[in-house]
Amino acid sequence: MKVEIYSDIACPWCYVGKRRFERALAAFPQADSVEVVYRPYQLVPDKSEQPEPHRQYLTQRFGPQAEAMDARLVELGRVEGLPFDLDRAIENNTLLAHRLLWHALTVYGPKVQGALKDRLLTAHFAEGADIGDRHTLADLAAQAGVDRDGAAAFLASDDGREEVLAEIDEARQLGITAVPTFVFEGQWAVQGGQESSTFLSVLEQVAKETGATMSAAPAGDTCADGACEVPAP
Repeated sequence: MKVEIYSDIACPWCYVGKRRFERALAAFPQADSVEVVYRPYQLVPDKSEQPEPHRQYLTQRFGPQAEAMDARLVELGRVEGLPFDLDRAIENNTLLAHRLLWHALTVYGPKVQGALKDRLLTAHFAEGADIGDRHTLADLAAQAGVDRDGAAAFLASDDGREEVLAEIDEARQLGITAVPTFVFEGQWAVQGGQESSTFLSVLEQVAKETGATMSAAPAGDTCADGACEVPAP
């Protein structure tokens, strides 16, 4: 079974959703037969390539509700066992990080890509790492099993840029407007950082080839109801 997960490193629900899905996969008897691949998506593709403090950035985008949004995430993190340190978090354009994930998948395969995805999310949300900085990304890649020199050379080039942008465009053509979105066997789509029990049920249903199309969960406020949405123009 192949599961393609469309997500953005800047999306907190992608961080939560990854942990919940992994918990479901650990409880799935046929887990060894499941291939998980991360696909790129950018919630704010025109974000400047300059680092900004998370609190400042979020307040500029969402106004007074930003503080409550962050408080909810920190509490959710405690429940899920995920660290959030949003006072230290830095926001930046995520295209470089997506290119690095593409490189990891192409050269090393899904398992290393998954390890890198985890490292990027944790570094972003818990360690104050600038995921738009080439040197930082190369260091994080090395910690996930990617050759650092190779990663640095890749990031210094334009390799993978067009391929990643094409994948992002393809996601939008598929109708994906919020992340995380989990696509099972190219047919069944589940949107949002659902509970682990939901993911486990989907895995079991797809494994049984029921043919029942899984409907996407209803979208809520941006980054406020299990998924992060692209802002309306």
